[in-house]
Amino acid sequence: MTAFFKKPKRYMPLRQREPKIDAPQGLMTKCPSCKYMHYTKQLNENHKVCDCGYHFPLSADERIHMLVDGQSFEKFAGPLVKENPLDFPDYEEKLKKDRERTGIEEAIVCGRATIDGLPVVVCVMDARFRMGSMGAYVGEAIASAVRTATKDGLPVVLFTASGGARMQEGMVSLMQMANTSIALKEHDEAGLLYVAYLTHPTTGGVSASFAMLGDVNVAEPGALIGFAGRRIIEQTIREKLPDNFQTAEFLLEAGQLDAVVHREQMRSFLKKMIVLHGGEVHHV
Repeated sequence: MTAFFKKPKRYMPLRQREPKIDAPQGLMTKCPSCKYMHYTKQLNENHKVCDCGYHFPLSADERIHMLVDGQSFEKFAGPLVKENPLDFPDYEEKLKKDRERTGIEEAIVCGRATIDGLPVVVCVMDARFRMGSMGAYVGEAIASAVRTATKDGLPVVLFTASGGARMQEGMVSLMQMANTSIALKEHDEAGLLYVAYLTHPTTGGVSASFAMLGDVNVAEPGALIGFAGRRIIEQTIREKLPDNFQTAEFLLEAGQLDAVVHREQMRSFLKKMIVLHGGEVHHV
């Protein structure tokens, strides 16, 4: 019986056995896919792509810096829209906090630039701001940028990263689906190129409008793309969905995308598309 009442071994407290090492904040970044710990500096030098192929999200500024020539980007002024059209409680305070945290005005940045000398209008959504959701500002910014491109005879490249329509703006947000689609239709009727470049995630009202209207629709590897969530669809149709459902690779297989493009090939791929559609190098 004595074996059952054996005195436990005395262990040193964890903090004494393994002294905690305080690493500077931001020094290391963990890949959510393979769990590998990267030096953040090295990860940034690798376009924020892990060796396993996982593409980390990019801010709008990071994407633009990676894509365009030097200092060629000229940002368009933001549209004048009512900030809180439905007087939604605490909405303006949330917008203010997001602006302070991200350093951007809203969930999209649009402007004119060159890619290897080829003039183009670029719009980049930023999921750090209200999860990249589309409200009146985002919709009007896109529509205005596309109309500028139509007027100047330029191609449009639009990078999506969004949770969909912005709930705090209700019907005003949903109307941006039509607003952006009309502007893109005019651009198309002028015979100009529009490349929709889908990144993780692209869902809801964004995926149901301008994200899928490109002359060329491409996506980054592993990007989540869809309208409703997986669980809702499974409950509705009462069927188990494939493991890779709503990924860029699944959509490519189903014919909804033209290509899945690794981030390292992003710039060369877009240059090729612009040249094939008649783009000419701009000589300063």
